[in-house]
Amino acid sequence: MAADPKPAIVPPKRANTDYPLIDSDPHLRRVFGYARPSDYAVSGGAAAASPLAFWAMERVSPSHVGRGGFAPVMRLATAIGLIGGLHILYQRSCNRFYGFTENSREVDMDMKEMVDKVKRGEPLYGSSQVSPYLQGVAARNSRFSELFIHVLPWFNIVNHDQHGIDTAKYYQQAERELEADRLAGTGST
Repeated sequence: MAADPKPAIVPPKRANTDYPLIDSDPHLRRVFGYARPSDYAVSGGAAAASPLAFWAMERVSPSHVGRGGFAPVMRLATAIGLIGGLHILYQRSCNRFYGFTENSREVDMDMKEMVDKVKRGEPLYGSSQVSPYLQGVAARNSRFSELFIHVLPWFNIVNHDQHGIDTAKYYQQAERELEADRLAGTGST
């Protein structure tokens, strides 16, 4: 009886961008972890805009809904603002992973994180309890999903190794750093 063949990896389509691709399917944890303080500031401002706008409209042109009508609608406006703010935060961070916007800080963070994982002997993108076939399904379903997230909220929450980049650069950099450490260690004795 023949062994099951290894599932085929469908390579992601490469977008022509001005900045380097870091990850075509970043994990949800990485997206929020790599977000810049300016992303949090912009998303916080956007989240506050909805309830503030509603409050201002109520002051300019009162709705006269009575005693209990304003609070539920204000809660709804706040919830809409929070969801919109999170969407903006996720979008700004993902655009840097995709290379759509300036991402030199994230490129450096990614290189440092992955090289450290190589040095420790850990899998680059984490270990997964999911079969390789289902990892591929998850990767194909969530790759570049941020571009359509305003219609269908879809996030990568599966650890897999299909991220659209050549991971050899991490191993080469780790080897260079380990060699430099060895040379520095032998030269100082």
